[in-house]
Amino acid sequence: MKRTLLVLSTIMSFMSFGQDCSDLFISEYVEGWSNNKALEIYNPTNATIDLSQYMVVRYSNGATSATPEYAVQLSGSIAPYDVYVGVVDKQDPNGTGNEAPVWDSLAIRADGWYSPDYNVNKTWYWNGNDAVVLAKGTPANIVGAQLIDVFGKIGENPGSGTGAGWTADFPYVAAGDTVTADHSMLRKATVLKGEINPTISYFDPLLEYDSIPAVIDIGGQLYGNWSTLGSHTCDCAPLSVDPIKATKLSIFPNPSSGEFFINGANDYSSIDVVNSLGQNVLSITNNSKTLVSFDLGKRRGVYFVKLTDNSGSTVTKRVIVK
Repeated sequence: MKRTLLVLSTIMSFMSFGQDCSDLFISEYVEGWSNNKALEIYNPTNATIDLSQYMVVRYSNGATSATPEYAVQLSGSIAPYDVYVGVVDKQDPNGTGNEAPVWDSLAIRADGWYSPDYNVNKTWYWNGNDAVVLAKGTPANIVGAQLIDVFGKIGENPGSGTGAGWTADFPYVAAGDTVTADHSMLRKATVLKGEINPTISYFDPLLEYDSIPAVIDIGGQLYGNWSTLGSHTCDCAPLSVDPIKATKLSIFPNPSSGEFFINGANDYSSIDVVNSLGQNVLSITNNSKTLVSFDLGKRRGVYFVKLTDNSGSTVTKRVIVK
Protein backbone atom coordinates (compact mmCIF):
# COMPACT_ATOMS: atom_id res chain seq x y z
CA MET A 1 0.00 0.00 0.00
CA LYS A 2 1.37 3.42 -0.93
CA ARG A 3 2.17 5.86 1.82
CA THR A 4 1.72 9.55 1.14
CA LEU A 5 4.86 11.28 2.29
CA LEU A 6 5.85 14.85 2.92
CA VAL A 7 2.44 16.50 2.98
CA LEU A 8 2.68 20.25 3.08
CA SER A 9 1.72 20.41 6.75
CA THR A 10 4.79 18.38 7.67
CA ILE A 11 7.28 19.99 5.30
CA MET A 12 8.60 22.20 8.04
CA SER A 13 9.70 19.11 9.97
CA PHE A 14 12.45 18.73 7.36
CA MET A 15 15.82 19.31 8.98
CA SER A 16 17.10 22.40 7.19
CA PHE A 17 20.67 23.56 7.29
CA GLY A 18 22.64 25.71 4.90
CA GLN A 19 26.02 27.37 4.93
CA ASP A 20 27.87 28.81 1.97
CA CYS A 21 29.88 26.24 -0.02
CA SER A 22 29.21 23.51 2.57
CA ASP A 23 26.99 21.02 0.68
CA LEU A 24 25.74 20.01 -2.74
CA PHE A 25 23.23 22.06 -4.71
CA ILE A 26 21.51 21.97 -8.09
CA SER A 27 23.65 23.76 -10.66
CA GLU A 28 21.61 23.11 -13.81
CA TYR A 29 18.08 21.94 -14.58
CA VAL A 30 17.25 20.71 -18.09
CA GLU A 31 13.67 20.45 -19.32
CA GLY A 32 14.13 19.75 -23.00
CA TRP A 33 11.86 18.46 -25.71
CA SER A 34 10.55 14.90 -25.39
CA ASN A 35 12.59 12.87 -22.87
CA ASN A 36 15.57 15.23 -22.71
CA LYS A 37 15.52 15.71 -18.93
CA ALA A 38 18.65 16.18 -16.85
CA LEU A 39 19.81 17.52 -13.50
CA GLU A 40 23.33 18.71 -12.76
CA ILE A 41 24.49 18.70 -9.13
CA TYR A 42 27.54 20.67 -8.00
CA ASN A 43 29.98 19.92 -5.18
CA PRO A 44 31.21 23.27 -3.81
CA THR A 45 33.46 21.68 -1.16
CA ASN A 46 37.09 20.53 -1.13
CA ALA A 47 36.12 16.89 -0.40
CA THR A 48 34.62 14.10 -2.51
CA ILE A 49 30.95 13.54 -1.62
CA ASP A 50 29.16 10.16 -1.72
CA LEU A 51 25.90 10.57 -3.64
CA SER A 52 24.30 7.45 -2.18
CA GLN A 53 23.33 9.58 0.84
CA TYR A 54 21.17 11.82 -1.35
CA MET A 55 17.91 11.56 -3.28
CA VAL A 56 15.87 13.57 -5.79
CA VAL A 57 12.12 14.07 -5.28
CA ARG A 58 9.63 15.44 -7.81
CA TYR A 59 6.39 17.24 -6.91
CA SER A 60 4.22 16.93 -9.99
CA ASN A 61 1.85 19.69 -11.15
CA GLY A 62 1.70 21.56 -7.86
CA ALA A 63 1.48 18.48 -5.63
CA THR A 64 1.99 19.05 -1.91
CA SER A 65 2.99 15.44 -1.26
CA ALA A 66 5.08 12.75 -2.90
CA THR A 67 4.96 8.96 -2.80
CA PRO A 68 8.11 6.80 -3.05
CA GLU A 69 7.62 6.36 -6.79
CA TYR A 70 8.37 10.09 -7.15
CA ALA A 71 11.72 9.80 -5.31
CA VAL A 72 14.95 8.10 -6.32
CA GLN A 73 18.23 7.46 -4.52
CA LEU A 74 21.32 8.78 -6.27
CA SER A 75 24.50 6.81 -6.89
CA GLY A 76 28.15 7.56 -7.53
CA SER A 77 30.23 10.41 -6.13
CA ILE A 78 31.28 13.97 -6.95
CA ALA A 79 34.86 15.18 -6.74
CA PRO A 80 35.65 18.57 -5.20
CA TYR A 81 34.38 21.52 -7.27
CA ASP A 82 32.99 19.09 -9.84
CA VAL A 83 29.50 18.16 -11.04
CA TYR A 84 27.36 15.08 -11.54
CA VAL A 85 24.82 14.89 -14.37
CA GLY A 86 21.81 12.61 -13.98
CA VAL A 87 19.67 11.93 -17.08
CA VAL A 88 16.35 10.12 -17.54
CA ASP A 89 17.09 6.54 -18.61
CA LYS A 90 15.70 6.43 -22.14
CA GLN A 91 18.41 4.87 -24.29
CA ASP A 92 16.57 2.63 -26.76
CA PRO A 93 17.37 4.09 -30.22
CA ASN A 94 14.18 2.52 -31.55
CA GLY A 95 11.95 3.97 -28.83
CA THR A 96 9.00 6.11 -29.87
CA GLY A 97 6.42 8.27 -28.10
CA ASN A 98 6.92 8.12 -24.34
CA GLU A 99 9.93 5.84 -24.91
CA ALA A 100 11.72 8.20 -27.31
CA PRO A 101 15.46 8.13 -26.63
CA VAL A 102 17.45 10.98 -25.13
CA TRP A 103 19.33 12.88 -27.82
CA ASP A 104 22.91 11.70 -28.31
CA SER A 105 24.28 15.15 -27.49
CA LEU A 106 22.68 14.90 -24.04
CA ALA A 107 23.40 11.21 -23.50
CA ILE A 108 27.17 11.72 -23.77
CA ARG A 109 27.01 14.10 -20.80
CA ALA A 110 25.31 11.62 -18.46
CA ASP A 111 27.13 10.43 -15.34
CA GLY A 112 24.10 8.42 -14.21
CA TRP A 113 20.75 7.21 -15.56
CA TYR A 114 17.48 7.23 -13.62
CA SER A 115 13.83 6.17 -13.75
CA PRO A 116 13.87 3.90 -16.84
CA ASP A 117 10.26 2.76 -16.38
CA TYR A 118 7.69 5.47 -15.71
CA ASN A 119 5.27 2.91 -14.25
CA VAL A 120 7.84 2.00 -11.58
CA ASN A 121 9.46 5.36 -10.85
CA LYS A 122 8.28 8.79 -12.04
CA THR A 123 11.00 10.99 -10.57
CA TRP A 124 13.01 12.04 -13.62
CA TYR A 125 10.01 12.95 -15.80
CA TRP A 126 9.61 16.56 -14.78
CA ASN A 127 8.10 19.30 -16.89
CA GLY A 128 8.53 23.03 -16.45
CA ASN A 129 5.78 23.19 -13.81
CA ASP A 130 7.19 20.57 -11.41
CA ALA A 131 9.15 21.32 -8.26
CA VAL A 132 12.35 19.26 -7.91
CA VAL A 133 14.02 18.66 -4.54
CA LEU A 134 17.52 17.49 -3.64
CA ALA A 135 17.57 16.00 -0.13
CA LYS A 136 19.87 13.96 2.07
CA GLY A 137 18.05 10.81 3.12
CA THR A 138 16.02 7.97 1.63
CA PRO A 139 12.65 7.73 -0.17
CA ALA A 140 11.36 5.65 2.75
CA ASN A 141 11.80 8.54 5.18
CA ILE A 142 11.47 11.81 3.28
CA VAL A 143 9.99 13.65 6.27
CA GLY A 144 13.13 12.95 8.30
CA ALA A 145 15.49 13.91 5.50
CA GLN A 146 17.74 16.96 5.40
CA LEU A 147 16.61 19.43 2.77
CA ILE A 148 19.51 20.43 0.50
CA ASP A 149 17.97 22.36 -2.39
CA VAL A 150 14.60 23.13 -4.03
CA PHE A 151 14.00 24.09 -7.65
CA GLY A 152 10.58 25.69 -8.08
CA LYS A 153 7.94 25.94 -5.38
CA ILE A 154 6.33 22.94 -3.73
CA GLY A 155 2.54 23.16 -3.94
CA GLU A 156 2.37 25.65 -6.81
CA ASN A 157 1.34 24.70 -10.34
CA PRO A 158 2.25 27.46 -12.82
CA GLY A 159 -0.05 26.14 -15.54
CA SER A 160 -0.82 22.82 -17.19
CA GLY A 161 -0.22 21.27 -20.58
CA THR A 162 2.67 21.38 -23.03
CA GLY A 163 5.05 24.27 -22.42
CA ALA A 164 3.62 25.23 -19.03
CA GLY A 165 6.05 26.55 -16.45
CA TRP A 166 7.14 29.41 -14.22
CA THR A 167 7.50 32.75 -15.95
CA ALA A 168 9.63 35.85 -15.65
CA ASP A 169 6.71 37.45 -13.78
CA PHE A 170 6.50 36.65 -10.06
CA PRO A 171 4.75 35.94 -7.81
CA TYR A 172 3.34 33.65 -10.49
CA VAL A 173 0.38 35.29 -12.22
CA ALA A 174 -0.04 33.03 -15.28
CA ALA A 175 1.50 35.64 -17.57
CA GLY A 176 4.82 36.56 -19.09
CA ASP A 177 7.44 34.53 -20.89
CA THR A 178 7.85 30.95 -19.66
CA VAL A 179 11.44 30.39 -18.57
CA THR A 180 11.39 26.85 -17.09
CA ALA A 181 9.54 24.77 -19.74
CA ASP A 182 11.62 23.76 -22.77
CA HIS A 183 14.57 25.54 -21.18
CA SER A 184 17.77 24.87 -19.30
CA MET A 185 18.18 26.75 -16.03
CA LEU A 186 21.80 27.57 -15.16
CA ARG A 187 22.62 28.48 -11.56
CA LYS A 188 24.43 31.78 -11.29
CA ALA A 189 28.08 31.69 -10.20
CA THR A 190 27.27 33.88 -7.21
CA VAL A 191 24.98 31.21 -5.68
CA LEU A 192 26.92 29.44 -2.92
CA LYS A 193 24.28 27.11 -1.44
CA GLY A 194 20.92 25.51 -2.07
CA GLU A 195 17.46 26.93 -1.35
CA ILE A 196 16.40 25.30 1.92
CA ASN A 197 13.07 27.00 2.54
CA PRO A 198 10.40 24.56 1.25
CA THR A 199 7.58 27.05 1.81
CA ILE A 200 9.03 30.09 0.07
CA SER A 201 6.30 32.64 -0.64
CA TYR A 202 7.17 32.71 -4.34
CA PHE A 203 9.66 31.27 -6.81
CA ASP A 204 11.52 33.85 -8.88
CA PRO A 205 13.20 31.60 -11.49
CA LEU A 206 15.61 34.30 -12.65
CA LEU A 207 16.83 35.32 -9.21
CA GLU A 208 19.38 32.51 -8.95
CA TYR A 209 19.23 31.02 -12.48
CA ASP A 210 19.84 32.08 -16.06
CA SER A 211 17.33 30.63 -18.52
CA ILE A 212 18.30 29.49 -22.02
CA PRO A 213 16.27 27.60 -24.67
CA ALA A 214 16.81 23.83 -24.47
CA VAL A 215 17.07 23.61 -28.25
CA ILE A 216 18.64 26.05 -30.69
CA ASP A 217 18.10 26.36 -34.44
CA ILE A 218 21.27 26.85 -36.48
CA GLY A 219 20.63 27.08 -40.19
CA GLY A 220 17.45 25.04 -39.91
CA GLN A 221 19.15 22.26 -37.93
CA LEU A 222 18.09 21.70 -34.32
CA TYR A 223 20.75 21.21 -31.66
CA GLY A 224 20.46 20.48 -27.96
CA ASN A 225 21.57 23.54 -26.01
CA TRP A 226 23.26 21.75 -23.13
CA SER A 227 26.94 22.31 -23.74
CA THR A 228 27.10 23.81 -20.24
CA LEU A 229 26.25 20.44 -18.68
CA GLY A 230 29.30 18.79 -17.14
CA SER A 231 30.90 21.88 -15.63
CA HIS A 232 29.80 24.74 -13.44
CA THR A 233 31.35 28.10 -12.65
CA CYS A 234 30.93 28.97 -8.99
CA ASP A 235 32.48 31.49 -6.65
CA CYS A 236 33.02 28.63 -4.18
CA ALA A 237 35.83 27.19 -6.31
CA PRO A 238 39.42 28.27 -5.62
CA LEU A 239 40.85 30.70 -8.15
CA SER A 240 42.98 29.11 -10.87
CA VAL A 241 44.56 32.41 -11.87
CA ASP A 242 46.14 35.33 -10.06
CA PRO A 243 43.42 36.46 -7.62
CA ILE A 244 44.28 40.13 -8.14
CA LYS A 245 43.76 39.82 -11.89
CA ALA A 246 40.57 37.81 -11.39
CA THR A 247 39.18 40.49 -9.09
CA LYS A 248 39.81 43.16 -11.71
CA LEU A 249 38.08 41.15 -14.46
CA SER A 250 34.39 41.73 -15.14
CA ILE A 251 32.02 41.07 -18.05
CA PHE A 252 28.90 43.17 -18.52
CA PRO A 253 26.04 43.19 -19.30
CA ASN A 254 25.43 39.50 -18.74
CA PRO A 255 22.94 38.31 -19.92
CA SER A 256 23.45 40.45 -22.99
CA SER A 257 21.45 41.44 -26.04
CA GLY A 258 24.49 40.72 -28.19
CA GLU A 259 27.12 43.29 -27.25
CA PHE A 260 29.14 42.90 -24.07
CA PHE A 261 32.26 44.40 -22.54
CA ILE A 262 35.24 42.93 -20.68
CA ASN A 263 36.82 45.18 -18.08
CA GLY A 264 40.32 44.34 -16.83
CA ALA A 265 41.18 42.60 -20.10
CA ASN A 266 44.66 44.16 -20.35
CA ASP A 267 46.02 41.38 -18.11
CA TYR A 268 45.23 38.87 -20.89
CA SER A 269 47.03 38.79 -24.22
CA SER A 270 44.44 36.72 -26.12
CA ILE A 271 40.67 36.48 -25.83
CA ASP A 272 38.49 33.90 -27.58
CA VAL A 273 34.71 33.64 -27.69
CA VAL A 274 33.43 30.08 -28.22
CA ASN A 275 29.83 29.07 -28.94
CA SER A 276 27.90 26.13 -27.45
CA LEU A 277 29.12 23.83 -30.26
CA GLY A 278 32.75 24.50 -29.37
CA GLN A 279 33.31 26.75 -32.39
CA ASN A 280 35.53 29.81 -32.02
CA VAL A 281 33.41 32.75 -33.22
CA LEU A 282 35.46 35.81 -32.23
CA SER A 283 39.08 36.37 -31.18
CA ILE A 284 41.49 39.08 -30.14
CA THR A 285 45.26 38.51 -30.11
CA ASN A 286 48.04 40.72 -28.74
CA ASN A 287 45.48 42.48 -26.60
CA SER A 288 46.60 45.47 -24.53
CA LYS A 289 43.28 47.22 -23.88
CA THR A 290 41.72 47.42 -20.44
CA LEU A 291 38.18 47.57 -21.82
CA VAL A 292 37.33 45.23 -24.72
CA SER A 293 33.99 44.95 -26.52
CA PHE A 294 32.46 42.11 -28.53
CA ASP A 295 29.29 42.13 -30.59
CA LEU A 296 27.58 38.79 -31.29
CA GLY A 297 24.58 40.41 -32.92
CA LYS A 298 21.34 38.50 -32.46
CA ARG A 299 22.97 35.07 -32.17
CA ARG A 300 21.20 33.88 -29.03
CA GLY A 301 22.75 31.19 -26.88
CA VAL A 302 25.49 30.44 -24.37
CA TYR A 303 29.03 31.55 -25.15
CA PHE A 304 32.31 31.03 -23.32
CA VAL A 305 34.95 33.75 -23.12
CA LYS A 306 38.42 32.27 -22.69
CA LEU A 307 41.15 34.70 -21.63
CA THR A 308 44.82 33.71 -21.71
CA ASP A 309 47.72 35.68 -20.20
CA ASN A 310 51.36 35.71 -21.27
CA SER A 311 52.23 32.87 -18.88
CA GLY A 312 49.63 30.59 -20.46
CA SER A 313 47.23 30.72 -17.51
CA THR A 314 43.59 30.89 -18.56
CA VAL A 315 40.25 31.88 -17.12
CA THR A 316 36.87 31.16 -18.72
CA LYS A 317 33.69 33.17 -18.23
CA ARG A 318 30.17 32.39 -19.46
CA VAL A 319 28.09 34.91 -21.38
CA ILE A 320 24.43 34.48 -22.29
CA VAL A 321 22.96 36.25 -25.32
CA LYS A 322 19.19 36.53 -25.06
